[in-house]
Amino acid sequence: MTVRQSILDNGLRVVTDDMPGLASATVGVWVEAGARHEREDENGLSHLLEHMAFKGTERRDARRIAEEIERVGGQLNAYTGRETTAYYARVLKEDVPLATDILADILFHSVFDEEELRRERDVVVQEIAQAHDTPDDIVFDHLQAACFPGQPLGRSILGPAERVQGFGAEDLRRYTACHYHSANMVLAAAGAVDHDALCEQAAELFPASATTSDHAAEAGRYDPREHRDERPLEQAHVTLALPGVSYDDDDFHACQILASVLGGGMSSRLFQEIREKRGLAYSVYAYATSYRDCGTLSFYAGTAPEMLPEMVPVLCGELHKAAAEIDEEETARARAQMKASLLMSLESSSSRVEQLARQVMIWGRPRSIGEITAALDAVKAEDLRRVMVRLLQAGEAALAAVGDLEKLEKRASIAARLKR
Repeated sequence: MTVRQSILDNGLRVVTDDMPGLASATVGVWVEAGARHEREDENGLSHLLEHMAFKGTERRDARRIAEEIERVGGQLNAYTGRETTAYYARVLKEDVPLATDILADILFHSVFDEEELRRERDVVVQEIAQAHDTPDDIVFDHLQAACFPGQPLGRSILGPAERVQGFGAEDLRRYTACHYHSANMVLAAAGAVDHDALCEQAAELFPASATTSDHAAEAGRYDPREHRDERPLEQAHVTLALPGVSYDDDDFHACQILASVLGGGMSSRLFQEIREKRGLAYSVYAYATSYRDCGTLSFYAGTAPEMLPEMVPVLCGELHKAAAEIDEEETARARAQMKASLLMSLESSSSRVEQLARQVMIWGRPRSIGEITAALDAVKAEDLRRVMVRLLQAGEAALAAVGDLEKLEKRASIAARLKR
């Protein structure tokens, strides 16, 4: 593999990984604009814009966009996150220029036709309704709001339906003028790709930015609250969160490994104690989320409502036990899981291009596999115990839950259990 990075005169960052033996490539543009860059009256606009990008440009209508990429057997997709929005395509080697041209076209030349916008608003409203009807999905939006109340970072990526219905074409144009410029993007490609040829094409297709708009996102402030969504369900979906770490924190890798030890697989502490030994939940896991300036360590359990009085204290107790008992054997097992996942992902151009783009946005450069594995290997059991103590002491727990919650104790009581 040959990883190369360039910064073009137009401000665009280009990063590629030539993967020998592949006949295809994944090429995409990652825009440093997501839900946390929205004002309150713009909530949901990033996601709607992602949908509208495929609905017609000055040169191509929606049908032609779909037909051109599918005529060569390619795939075109996108997603919106809290800090980024991504647009990407997977094509054969000879069709990388076509994919790059389409990506640049939809990013800089979308027309936002009013009739297409009306239809797509309705589609997004249906997506919002579907999310609200899925308790083990919407509970994570509730948890985000409970961790970062009243802040852009705490708002839903999809936005509220009534606000989405009110967005017009001018809202999309204003938002793109502020956030969608070349210096705020990363063009990444992996697989059968020619770095120099991609840079040459991008220099022509991606315009230099002339915007002076304020692009900065409001800082995230962890401020734990409680969100209960009472519904007559067979399962209670419960999430807890502790303050975590940012990407730049010295404990970033330790926090990722800690989440794996706690609830990253069938051998993890929470799975073994809560599901295997006690049968208190069908699904239980932990995950660490990091942003530029903050983060969370979160836990999910789906259980029968009558199990809540026993399950929650056991979960809290396991976190305290972890702070004192995590040993080198389980640390090594979690490290191995993460390294294996990283190395296996190198076999996929789609996974590799995602890694490259995120690394350039977060750290300003692609990180070598050796560098990442060395950072993981440097984490020892004592580091995980220390980080667990650090996070337990850093702030109270946030709580969000959906279902029959009559037997779920209050957040203050759970926070007290974790602080003891």
